[in-house]
Amino acid sequence: MKRLLFLLILFPFFTIAQSLVSKAELMIDNKQFTKAETTLIPFVKQNPENLKAIELLGDALGHQKKWDDAAAQFKKLIEQKPNTANYHYKYGGALGMKALTVSKISALMIIGDIKSSFLKAVQLDPKHIDAHWALVELYIQLPGIVGGSKSKSLKYANALQNISKVDGYLAKGYIYEYDNEPELAEEFYKKAIQTGGSVTCYDKLTKLYEKEGKTNLAISNLEAANLKHKRNAMHYQIGKVCADYNVQLEKGEFCLKIYLKNYSAKDGVPKAWAYYRLAQIYKHKNNKTEALKWIDKAIVNLPKIEVFKTEKQKINML
Repeated sequence: MKRLLFLLILFPFFTIAQSLVSKAELMIDNKQFTKAETTLIPFVKQNPENLKAIELLGDALGHQKKWDDAAAQFKKLIEQKPNTANYHYKYGGALGMKALTVSKISALMIIGDIKSSFLKAVQLDPKHIDAHWALVELYIQLPGIVGGSKSKSLKYANALQNISKVDGYLAKGYIYEYDNEPELAEEFYKKAIQTGGSVTCYDKLTKLYEKEGKTNLAISNLEAANLKHKRNAMHYQIGKVCADYNVQLEKGEFCLKIYLKNYSAKDGVPKAWAYYRLAQIYKHKNNKTEALKWIDKAIVNLPKIEVFKTEKQKINML
């Protein structure tokens, strides 16, 4: 009877705690990172063994680029549950992002911790895709003097391919692109498209073509992606490439107007950017009147974007 009474007394506290953690998770999903942080800090202080709350606090801090604070939360998780691969991965990730923001000397001092965290994550969970990706990127980007190695990077890309073929192909494409071997990068990005065919796969190949100045191939690849996925956002991407590189202007104009006609918030890119791309296209056509019409719409829509104002100055010089 006493045990039952004890549980009945405690039950409301468990319910409240669970509710608060769920609300914080929803805040993070809705990109309300500061609000989630403010909610979780006092809760974590009072509930230092609530691992979910600590992890969410680390996530909220990481999204705000507070890398030291985020790493401190993930380290708490490792101390309490040292055999959880994802905690090691997140700790290494926070340290890795910190390394990008500090001096080279400071970064070198934490490279060992970053590497060991990702390696531990893979050791604990050999199928941890994100940790394999982290090692692929780490080894190809690190200078050889501190352990960087293309062969090591390819080793983890091969391991990744055994877990997920499409991720393995994307990882190899990334390695060869980083190592300035565009033909091999193209080959593996195409394999990723054939195997998985996700928007990400198409996007990687498109960006490679853009970087290599192969704009017509970039447009063709975007059209293929649009045929497969039928996403309005692809119309913007085609228009963007046409506008940026002054190619296939009629197609670019058509696609941008389709994008605006079918626009919804889920498309991601605000309408103002489509107005800006149309202004670019009309500038390329030396149609000053139409170019000014569209750039003015872009500026009215997003008045703080400096590139729009710069573009208007260029149009006025026609």
